[in-house]
Amino acid sequence: MAGRELAGRLGPLGVWSMRLRSADRPEAQEAAAELDELGLRTLWIPGLDGKGALDDAGHLLRAPPRSTVTLGVLGIWGTPAGEVANEMARLDRLHGPRTVLGLGISDPRSARSHGQPFGRPVDSMTRYLDDLDAAPVPVPAERRLLGALGPRMAALGAARTGGTHPFLVPPRYTADLRATLGPDPLVAPHQAVVLDTEPDRARATARAGVGMFVGLPAYRNNLRRLGFGDDDLVPGGSDRLVDSLVARGDLDAIRERLREHLDAGADHVAVHVLGSADLPMPAWRELAALAPSLADA
Repeated sequence: MAGRELAGRLGPLGVWSMRLRSADRPEAQEAAAELDELGLRTLWIPGLDGKGALDDAGHLLRAPPRSTVTLGVLGIWGTPAGEVANEMARLDRLHGPRTVLGLGISDPRSARSHGQPFGRPVDSMTRYLDDLDAAPVPVPAERRLLGALGPRMAALGAARTGGTHPFLVPPRYTADLRATLGPDPLVAPHQAVVLDTEPDRARATARAGVGMFVGLPAYRNNLRRLGFGDDDLVPGGSDRLVDSLVARGDLDAIRERLREHLDAGADHVAVHVLGSADLPMPAWRELAALAPSLADA
């Protein structure tokens, strides 16, 4: 099964970071190499609209000998599927099959900015996956996943890719998703964390890092499905919402949240450290210490 193969490739814990974009910087490549040595060998970078994302993946792959670089996720409107497949094939020739392609539908504004009709999200994503399959060197299902939140997109991810990478979700979403998809597809949620034991300061850091997503329609719709209401969906999110989406506290508190996702059925958790102006190596070193216990539990 594609999902089981991808789960084995990623392992239980990875690092998600915008700071690993602009990966031609020596410090980004040095960080990737150290993370590889520490055992955190799945590196997630946001693909955004596609510009430069696969170039950044290539820069990162030069440094760590064993790591996998995953785009989490690339919007489908900015780069045609044929070009993406060609770039994936080029990276494979240079570095081996160590790149995973995460794809997202983004929103109508993104489609319009690239002169394309948004259409029905699942239909648009299906066409993109068809084009990947039709490329001279197709991107295999076990090397791709979908940034799905809604049930229809998640089902498409289970049918046509290795699985799903839901962004900014609590463990109970992971449990519902696993129950819906069954045991085979990959479930790899994003989890934002703040290593700070002072609650008000940690929540402020959380809101600065991810609060903007509370105002975006796709995330608002998903949060409403999870039972959050108008009192929670205020600018930046209520305390209840922020605490549900962002793990905060000491390393034990972070471990507990990651364990909740894995116990709920996640195969892998992509950990996004908030609050650092640059590469958060001290926090990543602390997180690396958690990986063995999460893998063994």
